[in-house]
Amino acid sequence: MAETELPEPDRVEGAPHPRETPMLFGHSAAEAAFLDAHRSGRLHHGWLITGPRGVGKATLAWRIARFLLAQDGSSGMDVPPDHPVARRIAALSEPRLFLLRRGANATGSALSADIRVDEVRKMKTFFTLSAADGGRRVAIVDAADELAPAGANAILKLLEEPPAGVTLILISHQPQRLLPTIRSRCRELRLGALTPDQMRDALAQAGAEVDDPVPLAELGGGSVGEAVRLLNVGGLGLYQQLVDLLGTLPRMDRGRALALAESGAGRGAEARFDMIVGLVDRLLARMARAGTLGQLPPEAARGEADVIERLSPDPLSARQWAELQQTLGLRARRGRAVNLDPAALLMDMFLRIDETAALVARNQ
Repeated sequence: MAETELPEPDRVEGAPHPRETPMLFGHSAAEAAFLDAHRSGRLHHGWLITGPRGVGKATLAWRIARFLLAQDGSSGMDVPPDHPVARRIAALSEPRLFLLRRGANATGSALSADIRVDEVRKMKTFFTLSAADGGRRVAIVDAADELAPAGANAILKLLEEPPAGVTLILISHQPQRLLPTIRSRCRELRLGALTPDQMRDALAQAGAEVDDPVPLAELGGGSVGEAVRLLNVGGLGLYQQLVDLLGTLPRMDRGRALALAESGAGRGAEARFDMIVGLVDRLLARMARAGTLGQLPPEAARGEADVIERLSPDPLSARQWAELQQTLGLRARRGRAVNLDPAALLMDMFLRIDETAALVARNQ
């Protein structure tokens, strides 16, 4: 039987892999902190790169790896793409670099749900081998959140007794899920959300030219990875449809709601369903925040400001939208997990929004 070709678990569909991404935008402070530690001669053996998913954590990890392994005397972290180390890293053939990520499951038919301990053991074996030139070795763990319990304990032992000349770089989207002892043995580099201008530059590097980066920055939480997903699934258009639908409240246009719900159903529409559920969550969160703070966010769709101002004018209405947000997404995803009709699940979400809008209108 032919071996199943599995996708790379750390690649966003439609974008270059982080090891193929030369520039990092918006995180000069984190790079400077690493360079300062390196120049001081007190380079920590364990680094934990944290922040929201898709903001550039893996790109920074690969830049650090190239810099440490190339060591060409340059003052900054940029390594020319034609440098032998850069070429080997891009081809995943650098003998002094180990990438720890989710591998195949027990049958080889799909990716494992987590990073299994046998994958960590391969990394430990890598560390026991002497480097080809006696120099530094680097390992990237992407992502440490996905370590199985036994694997996390094995990583902890490496951090407690690090091999000589090894730099271990852990990427974490949710550092609170890691063992406290792992966090305490690493130096943290925390990355934040990108600004719209930084988003535009990062998307251009990924091959996606956008005229206005503000909607992508707003809906994607400043994450390039999430912005690429929005572009892949037509997220901006879907969000405009949601805003237009909520513009008909408190008497929702049922025909328009049904058409949008049915667009997230059917074979091959799983990504669209997930995107609609996620966008509903973001719209409700933006409404709740605006009503609480009394401040409108930058518009992510035409007419959004008018909709939010009308439906969430004060902290009381904001609380009602926040309570709805907490339940809707989870309810829809649970229903999808047990194979309930996706169109019905989405329509139920829209009807619950309609009910809340009517309640808000009565309280005004």
